[in-house]
Amino acid sequence: MSQHIPEHLHYTAQHEWVTTDDPATVGVTAVATEALGDIVFLELPAVGTAVVAGQVCGEIESTKSVSELYAPVSGTVVEVNEAVTADPAVVNADPYGAGWLFKVAVESRGELLTPAEYEAQAAG
Repeated sequence: MSQHIPEHLHYTAQHEWVTTDDPATVGVTAVATEALGDIVFLELPAVGTAVVAGQVCGEIESTKSVSELYAPVSGTVVEVNEAVTADPAVVNADPYGAGWLFKVAVESRGELLTPAEYEAQAAG
């Protein structure tokens, strides 16, 4: 398994990761940050926003492009990482740690990939 794909997380086909706990923590993968380049702006869902698994819930803007952010789970946003909105470079520096994006009180989970499935897709 790649060191870029932690074993304890689940993934979306759109390069988001999510924890299995509740509330679930959501972020973007190292694969995504490498493809995007330097992240310069994040538009994240506000606390209290209902998100739906598989639906767009925000944007990530980098020096190369603007990408949509997809919710890996359905539920209500309970916390937003203010540190990454203030300094989006944190996401590039530590996508699985300090660079988490938001937390959701989970109602249901979307179609999630295991680490092995995500690694196979990312390599493909």
